[in-house]
Formats: sequence, C-alpha cells, structure tokens
Amino acid sequence: MPGCCDPNGYDAIFGARFARRVAHKYRKRGLDRTSRRIVDFLLERGIRDATVLEIGGGVGEIQVELLRHGATHATNLEMATGYESEASRLLEHAGVAGRVTRRNVDIATAPEAVEAADVVVLHRVVCCYPDYERLLTAAGSHARRLLVFSHPPRNVVSRAFLWVQNHALLIAGKTFQAFVHPPEAMVGVLKEQGLTVRYRRDGLVWHVVGLER
Repeated sequence: MPGCCDPNGYDAIFGARFARRVAHKYRKRGLDRTSRRIVDFLLERGIRDATVLEIGGGVGEIQVELLRHGATHATNLEMATGYESEASRLLEHAGVAGRVTRRNVDIATAPEAVEAADVVVLHRVVCCYPDYERLLTAAGSHARRLLVFSHPPRNVVSRAFLWVQNHALLIAGKTFQAFVHPPEAMVGVLKEQGLTVRYRRDGLVWHVVGLER
C-alpha cells in the first residue's frame, strides 16, 4: 500500500486551497480546541526564550502563538509544498516572519539534517506517517525539554472511518494514506528517548499528550 510519506501524496491533499482554508479559519477564530490545548500545555511548562521545532506545522498558527508568548525562534518542517505562500502571509501579518525558518525535510529519514530545539510539536502529524516509531524516535531525540503531539483515538469508529477514507483516496488515484497508530506504543517510543508524560487530554477526535525531559 502506498505510504503518505510520498511527497506527491502530501501535495495532493495539503495543497494551496487547504492552506488558505486553515489560515482563514485561524484569522477569523484563532486556534482550534486541540491546538489551544497544545499551546496551553507548553505555556504552563514555560517557553520563555525557548526554541521551537514543529514537524508538519502547516501555515504555522501554533508557532505564531508560541512566538507571541515568549519563544524566540521556530523551525517548521514540511513535506507538502502547498503551505508556503499562505504561511508567508500569515507570518508577515503577525510580525514574526523573521523568527521562523521553514524547511522541506523529512526528519524521520534525515534526523541529522535538523537541529534540536527546546520544544518539539507534532499536531495531526503522526497519523499521516506510516512509520510512527521512526518519526517519534527522531522527534523525541530532538526535544531538549518538551514534546507535545496529537493523535486520533484508536477505536472501532476511528479505524472504520479511516478505512473508508483511505479506500476512497485510492479509488480517486491518491497515494496519501492516514493511520491510527497504537497510542501507548507511541508514548513508549518517546519514553525510550528519555521523556516523561506530564499531560494527557482525550478529545472526541484528537488526543493530546505532553511530555517533558
């Protein structure tokens, strides 16, 4: 089965139209509930003068919020190319463009190409990558202090939904596939990197886990 780590697969789903929709929603309503939980966890642990590495940060709305609240610099890693124009506009409007570096890198396959940061964020990313162990090992090894990630619940409903979605994408000729990885196994990978769970919040669609070194 094709994996979603195919760059063309990402671009077919997360293109310029998707980016415009996300940026518009953020400008109009601010962060969504799950993103707000991610930011709140990090603010509670303290991010003053921290560097941020966000893997798959899209247009960068979480980075904007963290920079506004005391982080010094953010690096965004993407595999999709459709976000860049909208991300540039959003960062310029927020006045933080000079404090963000955006790169097209797969940290799971090239961890040595990415510098470590005080804070690592993966929001709605692990479910878009087939090899969660490789991705989270790389992410965990790059987190000096904090790491927070979101993932869908692993239950009958979520697995059935993704089965239907993935098959519809294949029929439509798309190579992108989404995954419902085992939650405790994902946390276990991060614990092996020396991180300890400090926060859990289970939402209907997204669960959030925050860890600290």
